[in-house]
Amino acid sequence: MSATRVRTLVTVNRVANAVIAVAAALVIANVAWALDIQDITVEWTEAGKKLAADRVAQWQAKDDMVLVPAGEFIMGSDKKTDRLAYRGETPQRHVYLDTFEIGKYEVTALEYLKFVLATNRSPQLDWRYDGGNFQEPMAHHPIMHVSWYDADAYCTWAGKRLPTEAEWEKAARGVDGRLFPWGKEYAGPTRANFGRTGLSGPVRDRPERLLLYPPIISVDKYENAVSPYGLYQTIGNVAEWVADWYDQDYYKTAPDRNPKGPETGTQKAFRGGGWMDSTTTMRVAMRNGTDPNTKINWMGFRCARSVEASNVNRQSSTEREHGEGVARLPE
Repeated sequence: MSATRVRTLVTVNRVANAVIAVAAALVIANVAWALDIQDITVEWTEAGKKLAADRVAQWQAKDDMVLVPAGEFIMGSDKKTDRLAYRGETPQRHVYLDTFEIGKYEVTALEYLKFVLATNRSPQLDWRYDGGNFQEPMAHHPIMHVSWYDADAYCTWAGKRLPTEAEWEKAARGVDGRLFPWGKEYAGPTRANFGRTGLSGPVRDRPERLLLYPPIISVDKYENAVSPYGLYQTIGNVAEWVADWYDQDYYKTAPDRNPKGPETGTQKAFRGGGWMDSTTTMRVAMRNGTDPNTKINWMGFRCARSVEASNVNRQSSTEREHGEGVARLPE
């Protein structure tokens, strides 16, 4: 085959793949938009509800919490050391946070199912058919298709709360200003679930299925990419709602002690990036916001919990190991 013919075939294949990706994005965007604005009621079948309850009783949840000791950390980005830094991540600064606890993993479908059953909320769309596709591997996938209000309600029900942006970032990067949970090296496929189209297998021929079956994975994968405090998948898989209202310029006037975000706003902040994001968003300082009513297949959350000073009577093993104390801005 001639070189010209090879180049032509490669070009045709690239164009075809691009068309498929665009078509899928349009389908997903349209369906997701409909889910966000329409009053869709999903009811359990009796058989489905019983099956769901049986599975909740049999399977073990991954709801561990980790302690993040009080102290300063480096929050935000410096464009001199991070060429991918966005305006909303600057200026970089020292921030002090009180001690808190945060989920080791993103909230799973199994944990959220317990909440749905306990509060008689409507099930997720793909749970409604006699238990739907809620098989054991899916039980430990991060919950998705949840609005900020859903996430907030779950955390409240569980005796917790959503983390602030500052808490999330400290838990994800530690105190030394690193770009990623594991250090300074850019993210790759061995460290995070990102940069995927999801258009493979049966989804390739029916891209609308990507809405319910995105390429997410169990919350306990990538042991080689945990944060200094032991958190899994703060980068990739699904992005995560946090408590704050989002303001791109908030860092310019934010307090340097326990910041909680603007008092009001129209968008809620989210962190971490999802399975379809690029390397530019796979950084712990990256921040963004969207309508709190948004429900989409790349957005989940994890919960946090305040810790009273009287209950913190010893230095955590993480603090000893990683030298918690005064954070130093990277040179």
